[in-house]
Amino acid sequence: MLKVKGIHKAFGTLEVLKNVDLDVEKGDVVAILGPSGSGKTTLLRCINFLERADGGTLEFDGENFSFQHISKKEIARLRKKTAFVFQNYNLFLNKTALQNVTEGLTVARHMPKEQAQDIGKRALEKVGLADRCDYYPSQLSGGQQQRVAIARALATDPEIIFFDEPTSALDPELIGEVLAVMRRLASEGMTMLVVTHEMNFARDVSSRVIFMEGGVIVEAGTSKEFFGNPKEERTKNFLRTIGERFAPEE
Repeated sequence: MLKVKGIHKAFGTLEVLKNVDLDVEKGDVVAILGPSGSGKTTLLRCINFLERADGGTLEFDGENFSFQHISKKEIARLRKKTAFVFQNYNLFLNKTALQNVTEGLTVARHMPKEQAQDIGKRALEKVGLADRCDYYPSQLSGGQQQRVAIARALATDPEIIFFDEPTSALDPELIGEVLAVMRRLASEGMTMLVVTHEMNFARDVSSRVIFMEGGVIVEAGTSKEFFGNPKEERTKNFLRTIGERFAPEE
């Protein structure tokens, strides 16, 4: 479904991504793990063209694109098939939950308002916020705001959703409600690429795990392989540092 080959990105002399390859199949839930500064978020942003990569190619739905030479029209076409959930929600503070969800449908896709509202209400219901349609972001908790952001992503009927550390800005007691929505989407077959620090989610929900450090993929495998029998010593050390329950058996 999605194949990235040789993606490279530098900020000045700092190489953030060093010829990374990545494959995502339909229905995959791929968790991207790694220490801060490993290139996880940059990879996600480059794949969705929020950052412009310096090299590499993208294959999506059988079409091939160059990260360097892709046109604005092609980017717009690709984005209609994808959605991005940001770490800090990125909601319009002067719009209600429903208006935040429908904005992209009415403005970017020129959908009639009544149709967009029907879709928006169903999306909010799906994330457990059917009774919060008329609430503004300031009236919602952080977890509720992030669920509005997920509803906004779902409303566009994407083929894949990119999540950039969707729970990292939340208080601990609010993380569970967002992860519950993501678990439900995974169980329904939604294809997701998730940068996360939530190890329980990566272990229990993701179908594959990618571990990055220093702009490269150190190890990749199924969730069971990654947490139960990692091959690289750096991966084993990483798992030990985040808690004994994730450390591989000796």
